[in-house]
Amino acid sequence: MVQVDVFWSYAIGAGCGAAAARETLREPTRELLTDRRLTATVLFLGCVFAPSGIWLLWSFPGWETMHAADTHTDLPGWLVAAFAITNITQGVLGYVVAQTLWRRGHHYLAWLQMPLGYLAMFFVLAYGWDGTGYRRFFAATTEDWQSGRFDPVGFLSSDVALTLYAMGVVLVPLLVWMKASWWARGLRTVGVPGPGPARIAGLVLLAVFGLGLGTAVAAAVLLTLLGPGFGVAAVTVLVVAVMHPRSVGGLLARPFLAGSDAALNPVPRYGLTVDA
Repeated sequence: MVQVDVFWSYAIGAGCGAAAARETLREPTRELLTDRRLTATVLFLGCVFAPSGIWLLWSFPGWETMHAADTHTDLPGWLVAAFAITNITQGVLGYVVAQTLWRRGHHYLAWLQMPLGYLAMFFVLAYGWDGTGYRRFFAATTEDWQSGRFDPVGFLSSDVALTLYAMGVVLVPLLVWMKASWWARGLRTVGVPGPGPARIAGLVLLAVFGLGLGTAVAAAVLLTLLGPGFGVAAVTVLVVAVMHPRSVGGLLARPFLAGSDAALNPVPRYGLTVDA
């Protein structure tokens, strides 16, 4: 959806940036735009992720905007253009932030950028801006939303859901394969007997849907039950507790970060410069 893709794109780029960090930082000093893994990330964002969002916006403008707009005529051209652009630029931002944090020794924080991005994305889907995010998501058409019907089972066979299934068959395996293979090669680069690509792929999905989605749903429930005042305080405590390196987040990150200190010893600096 338009409102969540900013966070989703950032999470994609951050996950790729952290996964590629070990290999990238051991290579000769290079400029940002000559990083082949960034190129692969941008190609994924530009050729797979961004087109999927535009497809959904064109085919289902009501659902894709969480029913803030009914038809294409409700959408100004600049908004559509900004949506398409940020689906790529936010991913590049996530990639650079994750790599910069890793280069400076903040390995856990670099890894955490991905689940934090997904947490923000799923929170918008679950809560939205008024507590109705999940109802808007499961309303396939604006008519369904305006009627007040809540039929999540019926949504699963809607045209929107069928389109999401088809897109997911392409998008999810390709993205998980990129991240898992980069993490696995990075671990081998520093001589760490870490998990193989298959196990890493499972851990990536666990970070997305367990840590990201699970925390987002819990946060949405707390806000709904406690209201804005106490709810915000409770959500803050929840996120800090779950994402703390000595808590669930740190436990899940451990296989990814094995031997990370050794990865920095013989490493040349990674130049984040771009030719004029």
